[in-house]
Amino acid sequence: MAKHDPLDTVLKLALEAEEQAALQLKSAQLIHKKCQDQLAALQQYRLDYMKQMEQQQGHVISASNYHQFHQFIRQIDEAITKQLYAVAESDKQRLKGQEYWQGKQQKRKAVELLLEKKATKRQLAELKQEQKLTDEFASQQFFRKRR
Repeated sequence: MAKHDPLDTVLKLALEAEEQAALQLKSAQLIHKKCQDQLAALQQYRLDYMKQMEQQQGHVISASNYHQFHQFIRQIDEAITKQLYAVAESDKQRLKGQEYWQGKQQKRKAVELLLEKKATKRQLAELKQEQKLTDEFASQQFFRKRR
């Protein structure tokens, strides 16, 4: 029975860490997408509200309604500014998550490469041993026939 290689355990742990990092990245991507969608909704809401006021042109608008309109637009603009910040922050988190995942992926690939090299080395040693036994057997056969 073959011995258990400690690198197999390291590979298992590396795979689990990579999967966890991938889940974190997916979560960061979803949050970023949600922030972008919210920003787009706010921008569209502002545009719709501006169009609505544009349609009011030519009609008499009281000073208080005009003031409320500008105050509301200012509030929407503040919300857009805050959302732009949220989008930028979520993008930073997404990029961090991507770098973290890539690091875990590189570690897993390095462990797999080590395991492949060990397997290749072991196969070569087995082939040499097999060749040695075959040569020994052949030489014994040769000497038996000579006697």
